[in-house]
Amino acid sequence: MSNNRGVVYIGDGKVEVQDIAYPKMETPNGKPIDHGVILKVVSTNICGSDQHMVRGRTTAPTGMVLGHEITGEVIEKGKGVEFLSIGDIVSVPFNVACGRCRTCKEGHTGLCLHVNDDRAGGAYGYVDMGGWVGGQAHYVMVPYADFNLLKFPDRDQAMTQIRDLTMLSDILPTGFHGALKAGVGAGSTVYVAGAGPVGLAAAASARLLGAAVVMIGDFNQARLEHARKMGFVPIDLSKHDRLGEMIAAVVGEPSVDSAIDAVGFEAIGHGGKEQPAVVLNQMMEVTREGGSIGIPGLYVTEDPGATEKAAQTGSLSLRFGQGWAKGLSFHTGQTPVVQYNRQLMQAILHGRLNIAEIVNAQVISLEDAPKGYEQFDAGVASKFVLDPHGLLGAA
Repeated sequence: MSNNRGVVYIGDGKVEVQDIAYPKMETPNGKPIDHGVILKVVSTNICGSDQHMVRGRTTAPTGMVLGHEITGEVIEKGKGVEFLSIGDIVSVPFNVACGRCRTCKEGHTGLCLHVNDDRAGGAYGYVDMGGWVGGQAHYVMVPYADFNLLKFPDRDQAMTQIRDLTMLSDILPTGFHGALKAGVGAGSTVYVAGAGPVGLAAAASARLLGAAVVMIGDFNQARLEHARKMGFVPIDLSKHDRLGEMIAAVVGEPSVDSAIDAVGFEAIGHGGKEQPAVVLNQMMEVTREGGSIGIPGLYVTEDPGATEKAAQTGSLSLRFGQGWAKGLSFHTGQTPVVQYNRQLMQAILHGRLNIAEIVNAQVISLEDAPKGYEQFDAGVASKFVLDPHGLLGAA
């Protein structure tokens, strides 16, 4: 049995890399399973959703092993695993899904009814998502492996493009889901709120889907400048709070066909104060009549750090009447990664989607994860990829 180390949430806005248990073929409740595999983690990414927990904005307990963006090599498999072999390089959807329940059969793998005793939906290393151990570690166990895992067709090719392929576990499908559900198509005008990695992935997806122009709004000047370099139109929200005017300066009218919220519940208003509903209200303001809004940004049922009392239980001050009057469509919830990851893999393998460059992927060692968390929280214009075994050439 090999030693295992992982990124552990210790509270007070901090994480540590600690010795953790080597994974077992069992559920969080200790039930043995034969449908799982153990992976040697090739790459695992720091996600903005992890930051919500580390900042204390959820009910995550200390001692959690974090990490839901995982790519790995199969090194052990249960006797019930039929379609995977030792040595396969695979992408792990962040959704833990059984593939058998009603919602999984309908394709809603982010709402699996079987992998979480408390609510629909499971994920690795995430609060209220079933207790599955996270993958910011040397090794991790993945259940229902035949259903969940995406095998890369050529091991050597996969390793040469691993910085792009590592994005298939979450942010790229999440951005694509947001763009698709926002109705982006050929010739669409698109506004993306948030120039972080998911916002950039949503913008890249909108371009892949044929958008005519993709605007990205943020206060962070470094992120806006990187978005500009990637061919998107930056919208500097620090200038004023009249978003429609800034959009009109680009497309000639104060509205867009499609809007994507890649910010979520920790949204900041123009005055610098937290306003958890500000992005959603802006989306309804600038989306044209009959348009659609994709909401891949995270919203929680409990936010103990919210400044507004109502927001502490997920209640937001929405101008929903405006959305209703304009006949807007909204789509929320976790992304069903398995609906998109195979197609997006092909786009990467065939040179259609340079997603690592677009999100400015930076490879660091597992031991440097705490520094990565600090820099990401400070707003650096990068997506940190952890390299537990030194296979990606981390500095």
